[in-house]
Amino acid sequence: MQRRKFNHAGAGLLSLLVVAAGRQAQALSLGELTPAEAGSGLKTALEKGALAAIALLGRPDGFLGNPKVRIGLPGYLETASKLLKTFGQGERIEALVMALNRAAEAAVPLGRELLVGAVRAMNVNDAKSILSGGDTSVTAFFADKTRLPLAVKFLPLVKQATDQVGLAARYNEFAGLAAGLGLVKKEDANIAQYVTGRTLDGLFLVIGEEERKIRRDPLATGSAIVQKVFGTLK
Repeated sequence: MQRRKFNHAGAGLLSLLVVAAGRQAQALSLGELTPAEAGSGLKTALEKGALAAIALLGRPDGFLGNPKVRIGLPGYLETASKLLKTFGQGERIEALVMALNRAAEAAVPLGRELLVGAVRAMNVNDAKSILSGGDTSVTAFFADKTRLPLAVKFLPLVKQATDQVGLAARYNEFAGLAAGLGLVKKEDANIAQYVTGRTLDGLFLVIGEEERKIRRDPLATGSAIVQKVFGTLK
């Protein structure tokens, strides 16, 4: 049976897949993949990456135990906390840092629906941007599509969690003064907003890492369409 010919947009998308994979297709030629298959493979990879990131971060020590995303005190307050520890305040500082990270770990699973929805609503232009945008393209895609609604969803839970810590009110007071002196970013002067922002940064970072793992080893996903699109473009 004669192979299906691609239209210009479909051929362009598949060409980008080859570039993103970084290797020449061998076992499968472009003519054997349809644009629908290419798009489906990318969406499946991104969805799996997002869900894997949620599973990694949305559990005890998901943030606290990962130095790449662990949430510490911002700017000058981190230095100040070291001084406070020398005055016997170490346990209280550690309790605050733990609370910040536990709040992030509790918030992340709330983003599942929004992240999956963004992937499933992805269009051809989104796909092209991801495939041609380098190592940060996946992070940029999710940040553009979901950062604001995720922040709205995460903030109440983070605020509830941080309000339970005795140092939270003191943090806001001290950070507000520090922000006025230019020692802390203005957006970091409120503990709930600071933690929400760092939670989103960590989530998008890990999603990007998980998506790159899938590209390197599509067989491990157990998905036939991901294996077909990425596994054969090696």
